[in-house]
Amino acid sequence: MNRRHWILASKLTLTSLAVAALSNTALAQKKYDTGATDKEIKIGGISPYSGPASAYGAIGKAIGAYFDKVNAEGGINGRKLKWISLDDGYNPAKTVEQARKLVEEDEVLFVFNTLGTPPNTAIHKYMNTKKVPQLFVATGATKWGDPKNFPWTMGWQPNYQSEAKVFALNILETKPNAKIAVIYQNDDYGKDYLKGFEDGLGDKAKTMIVSKVSFEITDPTIDSQLVTLKNSGADTFFNITTPKFAAMAIKKLAEIGWKPTHYLNSVSASVGAVLIPAGLDNSAGIITAAYLKDPTDPQFQKGPEWDDWLAWMKKYNPNGDLKDANNVYGYTAAQGLVQVLKQAGDNLTRENIMKQAASLDMTLPMLLPGVNVKTGPDDFYPIEREQLMKFDGKNWQLFGKVYGR
Repeated sequence: MNRRHWILASKLTLTSLAVAALSNTALAQKKYDTGATDKEIKIGGISPYSGPASAYGAIGKAIGAYFDKVNAEGGINGRKLKWISLDDGYNPAKTVEQARKLVEEDEVLFVFNTLGTPPNTAIHKYMNTKKVPQLFVATGATKWGDPKNFPWTMGWQPNYQSEAKVFALNILETKPNAKIAVIYQNDDYGKDYLKGFEDGLGDKAKTMIVSKVSFEITDPTIDSQLVTLKNSGADTFFNITTPKFAAMAIKKLAEIGWKPTHYLNSVSASVGAVLIPAGLDNSAGIITAAYLKDPTDPQFQKGPEWDDWLAWMKKYNPNGDLKDANNVYGYTAAQGLVQVLKQAGDNLTRENIMKQAASLDMTLPMLLPGVNVKTGPDDFYPIEREQLMKFDGKNWQLFGKVYGR
């Protein structure tokens, strides 16, 4: 080989090596697990679009509507979001069936915002055995923040025990001699709230709680339980119910003329889904805890954050109720996921999804002032701050400090 040919061959070799190096770098930058490609990210969801907790179906629809907005604006890092959201009717056995379908047949990258404590409990071990993220679950059960034993499951909203402790603290501060009656759903959700409440009252729980009764999610009414609680002589009531039963309870209290100081868990504090069906007059005086802006509150119905939410509702979720806080919830949870996916970049592995979800420090537009989203490798509770508020017959009125860390 003469010198000219040798130089040319060397240049070609160097060029080939450079191209190969660039190609390898490009390939190295893109990592995919099942459910992710250059063009799409498949996300699974399970919501009760039917059954006794169907009021929460609004959340799944809102999430889909937010993903429609994201896709219309070009997706995330050039990828469109494909939302496969299935109905489980709030039936844990059905949840298992739907989770298997999403993971094994639809081959989603992860499951997002599955609703309810019993449904999520039913798939908890399965998701972790499969090493598929069970991300930002729509339940505040304390068990969702256990990265040591369940590294593929992460909560979203404030946990039930912490919220119940806030209610207990408020009672100790304002009515130290209260006689308390409690109704709770007889499952992990209800028992989690009850434990936090009793822990918050401490040694006084045994004397202050004069009556506590449970109900099943399949019960047609809770009328008899409420009559029993009234007859206990209680002057304070902690209402641990999902929306359908919360509305029933508020109505029944008015019918039987029982007017205790009424604490309602935040998961049923929607004006549109609970208080209006129960009657606004009947709902006056109820106390709850909040971390999201109430869409019926005039103080939040202004500014760019409200304008953006309202524009999204009208364009992408036109059938959604503007008075239903579940639409604020779905909007906010979806925004949290979008941030996770943005941080993940081109490394769309399940492991990296969980890593990014555990690396958040941000505020979101429809969270209350003073409430943020913060996670870490050992902190799987994204939202941990809440403020008490009381319903005045028209709007929720915030009061006191923001609790939490």
